Amino acid sequence: MASHNNTDRPRLNPLANLIFASRWLQLPLYFGLIVAQGVYVYNFCLELTHLVEAAFGNQHALQILVESLGYKANPILSADGKPVGMDEIKGLNETIIMLVLLGMIDVVMISNLLIMVIVGGYDTFVSRMKLEGHPDEPEWLSHVNASVLKVKLGMALIGISSIHLLKTFINADKITDRVVLAQIAIHVAFLLSALALAYADKLLQDSSRASHPPH
Repeated sequence: MASHNNTDRPRLNPLANLIFASRWLQLPLYFGLIVAQGVYVYNFCLELTHLVEAAFGNQHALQILVESLGYKANPILSADGKPVGMDEIKGLNETIIMLVLLGMIDVVMISNLLIMVIVGGYDTFVSRMKLEGHPDEPEWLSHVNASVLKVKLGMALIGISSIHLLKTFINADKITDRVVLAQIAIHVAFLLSALALAYADKLLQDSSRASHPPH
């Protein structure tokens, strides 16, 4: 008996088939994000190496960390309160370690964001990955769509912005008030944008339930 698998699937006309196949043009974009994540992993390992070396007294590694963080030593004040120089950073202190760790957490959160975009975007817009039943299937992938993906990305951006803001507060005495206020404004903008996306997604879900009531 002949199989009906092919006859059950509707045939597309050549133009529709070409347009539908154009979704594969996104594949190099997702490969590019995978390469970018590899660069992020390399940068993470490099910074971790510098942190360990600095902890064992390597001054060159410490200098690299300080320059990458934009950390500035405390100024040396004269008797009349005027700065006459900068205190030398001779080793790791709690502030430098915390700033490095926050930077590493930031890398991990951005990496999570990349995975969400790569896996969720490919599964939603290019081709089903058919991970049902796989022990490592992401919990969120089973109910992800374009709208849900936007909300999750918005929440991830809030988390990343929070890390940057915390780094600024820790190093606030060495950063101008204008920069601090600008970062707070950007964080509030991210927060409002995520709330707007979540509210819009809720409206769409309510509208979908109203147009397709349960039987």
